[in-house]
Amino acid sequence: MSARLLRLAAADPPRAHAAAVAALGDAAERTPREAITLRRVAALAAKELGLLEEGLAHLEEALRAAEGAGLAYERALVQMNLVGLLTAQGALPRALACADAAAKVLRGADADRLAANVACALARAGRPAQALEAVRQALPRLRRGDDPVTLAGLLINLGLAQALRGRPGDLQAGRRALAEAVTVAERAGLRAQAAMAKGNLAFVLSRCGDLPRALRLYAEAEADLTGERVVQCRLDQAETLIAAGLTGEARPLLAGALAEAAERGYRCDVADGLLLLAGAELADGDAERAGRTAERARAAFAAQERTGWMLLAEHLLLRARWAAGDRSAALWHAAVATADRLERGGWHEQAAGMRVIAARLALRLGRPARQLLEQAGRARRHGPAALRVAAWHAVALERSLSGDRRGALAAVRAGLRVADEYAEVFGAAELRVRAARVGEELAALGLELARSARQLLAAEERRRAVARRVTAVRPPADPQRAQALTRLRAAAAEHAAAVARGADPLPTARRLARLEAAVREASRRHSPSGAPPRPRLAGVPALTAALGERALVELVRVGDALHAVTVAAGRCRRWPIGPYGAVAHDAERLRFAVRRLARRADDSAAAGLREAAWRMAAWAPAGLRRALSGRELVIAPVGALHAVPWAALTRRPLTVVPSATAWLHARAAAAGRGSGRVVLAAGPSLPHAEAEIAALAELYPHATVLRGAAAAALPVRRALDGAELAHLAAHGEFREDNPLFSHLRLADGPLLAHDLEDIAAAPRLVVLSACDAGRAAGGEGMLGIVGALLALGTATVIASVAPVRDAGAHAFMTSLHRRLRAGMSPARAVAAVPRSPGTLGFQCFGAG
Repeated sequence: MSARLLRLAAADPPRAHAAAVAALGDAAERTPREAITLRRVAALAAKELGLLEEGLAHLEEALRAAEGAGLAYERALVQMNLVGLLTAQGALPRALACADAAAKVLRGADADRLAANVACALARAGRPAQALEAVRQALPRLRRGDDPVTLAGLLINLGLAQALRGRPGDLQAGRRALAEAVTVAERAGLRAQAAMAKGNLAFVLSRCGDLPRALRLYAEAEADLTGERVVQCRLDQAETLIAAGLTGEARPLLAGALAEAAERGYRCDVADGLLLLAGAELADGDAERAGRTAERARAAFAAQERTGWMLLAEHLLLRARWAAGDRSAALWHAAVATADRLERGGWHEQAAGMRVIAARLALRLGRPARQLLEQAGRARRHGPAALRVAAWHAVALERSLSGDRRGALAAVRAGLRVADEYAEVFGAAELRVRAARVGEELAALGLELARSARQLLAAEERRRAVARRVTAVRPPADPQRAQALTRLRAAAAEHAAAVARGADPLPTARRLARLEAAVREASRRHSPSGAPPRPRLAGVPALTAALGERALVELVRVGDALHAVTVAAGRCRRWPIGPYGAVAHDAERLRFAVRRLARRADDSAAAGLREAAWRMAAWAPAGLRRALSGRELVIAPVGALHAVPWAALTRRPLTVVPSATAWLHARAAAAGRGSGRVVLAAGPSLPHAEAEIAALAELYPHATVLRGAAAAALPVRRALDGAELAHLAAHGEFREDNPLFSHLRLADGPLLAHDLEDIAAAPRLVVLSACDAGRAAGGEGMLGIVGALLALGTATVIASVAPVRDAGAHAFMTSLHRRLRAGMSPARAVAAVPRSPGTLGFQCFGAG
């Protein structure tokens, strides 16, 4: 019975725990050997259930019983079990001492079980090479034997140790070991161990760059995990979210996991969680807090004698000091020494990144940097994306130091190709935008190295291409995602009704938040297969041919300075504008003035707009104004300048684009043959919508018209599919916190940017008569309704970046469509329509 219960502790911890505790109640009928076995079962099951202190108490009692009865072999078995529980407690020295003592006694299969426990302890101590050595001899014997519990456990620890080494071959070996562990556990009916293997496999997949599949596996694994395994799974999920740039979601997940780990006595996990939290804080730009948290993690690792992990905490602490602006000689000395220790400890990615920081400090301090850069650059061919990007950064710096600017730019291009390949695995647009951060510093170096206008344009187009696909990867049909979107619409309508009647909105708001999280998770788990080919980046010859009499203006941020690159009349020129922060501040003032005038058209608001427009226009050099004089414009803004209401500055025709490459792609979409089908839809509770749609229906007598209850999300989305022209008049809302939840309010709730991904053939031209429908976020990702439509293949979108006044919208739209019907291009039609204060935000996006 005892042997069966030991196996049950791994397969079904709750049943094993209950049975062992019940059996221990009949102590009088048990021999010492049986009682010791029962306590071992109770301890192992208790650990899995999150009852670490109880488990340790059982093992301490079993240890005393074995010593009292002179049972040396049973004593060694108890010590073997203590290895796992003491490791979780953070008592690594005692855990390894128990392992050494047990190894002198245990033989055969028990020695192999000990090897599995020792591998886990060594991996968590930050000694993955020794962990691998511990299991090397045991693995072949276990594969030949009949002990799936131990084999699965050993494969899990083997896979984790290999993944921690971080090299490409080790990551792939870890992946194979964990996939085998899943198979072994599932065949033996060991659900808990199978889930644990899946969670660790997800961790390895995330380090290989396959975050969408990792997120799917985490969700699948967590349902069958308990106790410490849940905490570890959530810590691994947090690391994956941090790698994806989703630190805002990682931090609360970390906080919950840390609280549970501390409450249950998992001190080893507490230290791990602190290290992750410091990384999340640093990624969020909170360098000072990250430094304090890294110091706490280092102290925790030191107390547990986990020297390997202490190095990682020191690495993070130094990165935090660098991010906080420390450029001292002391930081340089510490960075050089820490980089060497990281390399010796097997942390190659962190060592390369630290050497890049040390080299940049050396260049600033006038100290030798070439050796550091050469050492860091050796990792550029193999390893995780972040390591290779950091290595190419080192190569670029080293070549620049040698005066080889052309070679340095080539290194930047090579590193950004790695960053682009890394971002390419993400199906969700928001993940790609955030994943692009892995190449941010390298892209910035490329911009600094560019001298000519053509070089600067090429460098900026490469930077933007990493963050944003020109063509979106459509998610596969996903019933769970579709159901989540439907439930979200219903919840949004319920929430709006609660607010309208003065009821407590908190319960419906919480439900909305849960449903939004479900939609995000479903979108993120999509891994693209057969992604569209990357378009060739726009060059000056192709742009010159396409522009004709137009002029391209691409705004570029180089360090703290803003520049403009123009392509007009076959010439590519570079223009310094001014400090980026000051220009962005004036752009925000202009946007505020337009919004204020839209809401209250009085003399004070009009005067405020005139002043803001004058300040904004004053940044353009006289030469730039002359070069653009009389030309239709294609404007590719940068950063905060995506929100500029350009109609407040000029009445000439213009279109706003994510990049020059995206504009060429949109023009190609505009040139294709259309269906001729027109869709007109009116959302609820918008005074001018019904009249606006009725007037447009007279201009387009064969249009599909949706209003009232018929203007619901699903019918509108179906009608948009393959349309030549679509006009939607509805309340709009831009979500700054998550732009893909920006929406138009329809009869049954919001039509989200997420919904648009299910359209098979994007409409050619879309007009959005709605407040703020043209706003975007996510830098050059242009996350929002307009960005989603352009990525899906819509050639041109006409939308407002400001509130829309009902009084002016009807007349503006009727006049706009008359011009479109007469054959005017969208950009010229928008420019030709007289503006009222409430329509200043409307502009063209895309081909124009």
